[in-house]
Amino acid sequence: MNHDSYQSHAQTSAGGVNWSDFNDADAQQGGFDLIPKGTEAVVRMSIKPGGYDDPDMGWTGGYATASEETGAVFLSCEFVLLSSPYAKRKVWSNVGLHSNKGPTWGQMGRSFIKAVLNSSRGIHPDDHSPEALRARQIRGFAELDGVEFAARIGVEKDSKGELRNLIRLVIEPDNKSYSELMAHKAARDGGPSGSGGTGGKGGTGGAGGAPAMAAPVSTQGAPHGGNGYSSRVPSPHATQGPPAWAQ
Repeated sequence: MNHDSYQSHAQTSAGGVNWSDFNDADAQQGGFDLIPKGTEAVVRMSIKPGGYDDPDMGWTGGYATASEETGAVFLSCEFVLLSSPYAKRKVWSNVGLHSNKGPTWGQMGRSFIKAVLNSSRGIHPDDHSPEALRARQIRGFAELDGVEFAARIGVEKDSKGELRNLIRLVIEPDNKSYSELMAHKAARDGGPSGSGGTGGKGGTGGAGGAPAMAAPVSTQGAPHGGNGYSSRVPSPHATQGPPAWAQ
């Protein structure tokens, strides 16, 4: 083969990138290292719509995903770190809504969402005032899409023995790290700190903005071997399905 014949076809785009000659392309990356265990950061959660609705359960807008194999229902979520040296890194997780094996997975999801609302809206966990009670309510999952809250990242092995990152803990206003983390967020947003408790727009806390939700995480940690709320690193965009114990 006469490789010289290719030279006449090489073209350089307006951006200076040659899409006919790949000799100067960077070597492929083997993937990101894990985000270190214990890293604390403000994260933003996005929900990938799964098209499943159950109005009787309050699951509307097509945000929920249902497994055809197991009947488990969950929110397929992506978490982007907004602060810390690992800003822009992502963790993929599922938020449990229902499992045919019992209520545990759904209860973990509710606990996690409550913590996310506390964190994103500046509600102290022990605040049971009328304002706080209203701030822990949502009209639908659309309010949870795009929420920003403080979190601690963890590392665990999945069912295949591979290490992956997960949201180990939602950091709420009673945590000593909360004020500093949310102050960084406030500085970025150009607004007041979110550590001032309930109040503000729509009855939410000073952390500002619409409510949002994230993958269920309990302070005691999730079951070993895959809790459905974490993802491998570097994970592709596909999220993990429900953990075996929740199917």
